Amino acid sequence: MSNTLLISNVTIVNHNEIPFTGDVLIDNGKIIKVGKELFDKAEQYIEGKGKDWLLFPGYIDMHIHGSAGNDAMDASQQALHDMAASLVKEGVTGFLATTMTQAPEAIENALKTIAQFENGNNEAKLLGVHVEGPYVSKKRAGAQPIDYMILPSIEQFAHWQALSNNRIKQITIAPELEGGFQFIEELYKQGVIVSIGHSDATLEEVEQAVAFGVRQATHLYNQMRPFHHRDPGVVGGVLVEDAVKVEIIADFVHCHPMSVKLAYRVKGAEGIVLITDAMRAKGLQYGDYDLGGQTVHVTESGAHLPNGALAGSVLTMEQAVKNMKAVTNCSLSELVAMSSANAAKQLQLRSKGRIAEGFDADVILLDQHLNVEKTICQGNIVFEKTIVKMR
Repeated sequence: MSNTLLISNVTIVNHNEIPFTGDVLIDNGKIIKVGKELFDKAEQYIEGKGKDWLLFPGYIDMHIHGSAGNDAMDASQQALHDMAASLVKEGVTGFLATTMTQAPEAIENALKTIAQFENGNNEAKLLGVHVEGPYVSKKRAGAQPIDYMILPSIEQFAHWQALSNNRIKQITIAPELEGGFQFIEELYKQGVIVSIGHSDATLEEVEQAVAFGVRQATHLYNQMRPFHHRDPGVVGGVLVEDAVKVEIIADFVHCHPMSVKLAYRVKGAEGIVLITDAMRAKGLQYGDYDLGGQTVHVTESGAHLPNGALAGSVLTMEQAVKNMKAVTNCSLSELVAMSSANAAKQLQLRSKGRIAEGFDADVILLDQHLNVEKTICQGNIVFEKTIVKMR
């Protein structure tokens, strides 16, 4: 049965073209027409406001642990459903459920749960898993529990990939660990995104890791050997290496606004992937929450462990996009690159991250202030902003 939706008179924004006012016709979850003026009949209509409403590809968050009281490590189908349903409010139409350093059996329980997960109609699509740790550096632990950190194991990863039903798409590791380079080389061959993070690698080790297949950097600046003019470290290495895209948590807690601007100036929009690294407290009140068995204090200054270490964020992708625009004055097309197109490219998702014929109908309507007005996943309107009318 046909399920058609016509979105008309909106500013259509893609990452590599000039925005234009036009219409989009959607049928059964796919974009089937994009044009200046379409007269097709449809079962549902959204009348835009010309230049006042923007149509972006839906946001893709490659690094998110939790939201709305739920966490990927809860190893619960309901937690995953609740998490996926909450994300559409901020314009996210796809995400990688991110695990963290824990006992192997805890990670395995999470992976087995994700392997069995099937999305509901009102949810952001779970695109796979980002395994953050346990193959990371104790010197750059952050909120990753040191007691569970181990050396990279190709055999263990193969077991985990099988448990996940081949849903592991990204892994964060410290390449300087024993066996790290061989591990990177093998996973690169398998098509898994290997991201350098929680790493104390030298510049030379970063360069070697990139040669073996590292193609991303986990939350740039945070928990990696910092830049020094005589020792560029991980930060200097990933900023300069063109093959590496850098994740940025643009909440101005994890990175100073000037540091975000610096990354934009050096990498360009094509080299940045906006992420939230959010934990279960996202969308909830300030207070104490759990992260991998650790208490996290969430206040207006962010999410912190009792020792003061940052423990993920409560950032939304909606706010990350606004912050990036505010600090860099980048173009709308560049925002699309950093919020969806680059992630889709990294994940080799050939039908996402673009508004074009044949692509998945994962799109969001924004106002001129980049507030999310409507979120559409697979052609279904899954979120509409409630307008409170004052008398």
